[in-house]
Amino acid sequence: MLPTLYSFRRCPYAIRARLAIASAQQQVALREVVLRDKPEAFLNVSPSATVPCLVTSDQVIDESLDIMIWALTQSDPEALLQMPEDGFVLIERFDGAFKQALDHTKYAVRFPEFDPQKTRAEAMLILAQLEPRLAQNPWLFGTMPRLADLAILPFVRQFAMIDKPRFDREVLPATSHWLGKFLSSARFTQVMEKHIPWSPNTKEVVFPPVNPA
Repeated sequence: MLPTLYSFRRCPYAIRARLAIASAQQQVALREVVLRDKPEAFLNVSPSATVPCLVTSDQVIDESLDIMIWALTQSDPEALLQMPEDGFVLIERFDGAFKQALDHTKYAVRFPEFDPQKTRAEAMLILAQLEPRLAQNPWLFGTMPRLADLAILPFVRQFAMIDKPRFDREVLPATSHWLGKFLSSARFTQVMEKHIPWSPNTKEVVFPPVNPA
């Protein structure tokens, strides 16, 4: 029986979990969750009631980075885990300070105590710190993507989409190219495929799909 992944297509945490699962070719039963109407089966297994949530035969994993590492521990054909410890430092920075600034900008109405122009500038400053790396190599740690790229890029995408024309004007060139490569990749297209919301009556979706013979 396949592990079950409860997911939401646009959620950056769920996107990065699907990216790692697709890279690992570790098939799961993908269940698309409507966040405003979470199914009972999902609420019964998710400790946090948030996506993504992976249910295996012997554990429940509801932290996206842990799901990524779980998948790549099963199989890592693209060597995503082969990165220096600094990669985890970058992930922590983007999961923490960058995501906080992103949320205070994107959801400014929820955070009236913060100036969205200031928090936007804070996010851009964190993003600019990647430019020296990306000016030397197409990915954060060389010529191929690693775990840090796939863990961080969904949040950069979310931030860029707040005001894409402005982002495109202000972002540094190597960072812009990095995001553009990701958004135009076959892997991103694969993980962003639309699926109908799951219910006990819907047909199970196998992800990633079985490759044709």
